[in-house]
Amino acid sequence: MADVPQLWMRSETRPTERRAPLTPDGAALLVEHGVRITVEESDHRVFPLEEYAAAGCRTAPAGSWAEAAPGSAYVLGLKELPAAPEHLHHRHVYFGHAYKGQTQGPELLRRFLTGGGTLLDLEYLADAQGRRLAAFGYWAGYAGAALAALHARGRLTAPLVPMPRPELDARLRACPADGLRALVIGAGGRSGRGACDALSTAGIRVTRWGRAETRALDRAALLDHDILVHAVLTDRPRAPFLTPADLDAAGRRLSVIADITCDTGSELHLLPVYDRLTDWRTPALRLRPAPRPLDVIAIDNLPSLVPAEAARAFAADLLPKLLALHAPSPDPDWLRCRAAFTTALAGLPHQRGS
Repeated sequence: MADVPQLWMRSETRPTERRAPLTPDGAALLVEHGVRITVEESDHRVFPLEEYAAAGCRTAPAGSWAEAAPGSAYVLGLKELPAAPEHLHHRHVYFGHAYKGQTQGPELLRRFLTGGGTLLDLEYLADAQGRRLAAFGYWAGYAGAALAALHARGRLTAPLVPMPRPELDARLRACPADGLRALVIGAGGRSGRGACDALSTAGIRVTRWGRAETRALDRAALLDHDILVHAVLTDRPRAPFLTPADLDAAGRRLSVIADITCDTGSELHLLPVYDRLTDWRTPALRLRPAPRPLDVIAIDNLPSLVPAEAARAFAADLLPKLLALHAPSPDPDWLRCRAAFTTALAGLPHQRGS
């Protein structure tokens, strides 16, 4: 049955990753269209394995894709792959974070190169105009801004725990705004809209900056806010929005930064005032001490804090493209996604002896 379309949804290795790129309802629709689906066991996925089984999916042990998934299957996930196997021969659909000069990028790409596999990076699944077709941006912005609002009022507790949106909203409304002012850079994008909604829920006054404001950046105005949410996605290097020297400005009011992009280690990092990500155990990193403290929140799986809402929205957008993976004619959006991988491979430094 090698000609039967096959999709293998792997478990996520990161314990805090509770999202899924495919819901049980979406799986049922794919099964109806003749796609054979295998779903790995997971003790932290927001949707129970039993619901996938009821939708007609096969089940498999966590992490078994490397040995058990047929070579013709698409291995579907969200976040990073485990370190083994060293050579990747499947077609993987997930967020690889390997094309923007990230530190781990060349190593991951070489694993695909030596194994003969393919990375279909969901960040590069876009239409002909370059618009991403499935993204978690709204919920990344919402969760990141929510954390910043809570932290600015001393209400952020660690370790973080996922929760449904109504519970998160209740916490935001119970947290006094106390005249806080927030600035969202990139307010017109998915992440920016989510951030503005969360801050508004918290009763915090929001200043919205778009392309016009970032072209002629008023750094003094930026520093005159309590909270900065950075939600600008860029595909080329540009002047940073903040430098370490700015943090020592005499009139700085800024006390909390939420960086939704998390582009540390890349030449596209527009906030080079910090150099490492934060996480659920330690969500905030102190950049400047009292008496004028300044902290940054830079968590690279923010939407997993509201996993059910984030997963359902993302999976609904991705589902038509999963169907298109198995269409008789090549889908142009997936072809562009594949081309981005080919370009990234061609840019790998030559390996001596290879």
